[in-house]
Amino acid sequence: MKRALAILALAAPLAAWAPLSVAADSPDAAFYKKAAQGGIAEVEAGKLAQQKSSNSEVKDFAAMMVKDHTAAGEKLKAIADSKGISLPGNSSVGQMADKTKLEVLSGDAFDKSYIKGQISAHQDTIELFQKEIASGQDPDAQSFATKTLPTVRAHLKAINTLAAAAGVSK
Repeated sequence: MKRALAILALAAPLAAWAPLSVAADSPDAAFYKKAAQGGIAEVEAGKLAQQKSSNSEVKDFAAMMVKDHTAAGEKLKAIADSKGISLPGNSSVGQMADKTKLEVLSGDAFDKSYIKGQISAHQDTIELFQKEIASGQDPDAQSFATKTLPTVRAHLKAINTLAAAAGVSK
């Protein structure tokens, strides 16, 4: 009996820690990371578009990106924090490169490039969220994806409308 209690006493801290380490290495952790990086990229590109665009509709869309993706990022961070998952503080290298390309553009060239980038980013995000909903193992990540997906789809619809008005081919 003493031996069994000793084993339980030693195993308890490991059992408490194990879900965190499994979660941090899981495909769901990859979802958290990619979703966080995408949100950061959206906020950064949105702020840039608010500064650089001369098109009021693009600026309005960009403001919506900053607002909505900041809110989603805060929700995602709270969920990840509760699971001991550390989220990146920056967008991915590819997303940073896309932002750098945007920074050197101006006028109509900026707007068209921003719009194309937003279409692609939102299509990628929809795919990421659908994959998490279909095959994720973390119910909280799946719930986040399920609740956020309609907003991402609305963003894609809005940017497609902007693309049509601006003569941007998808």
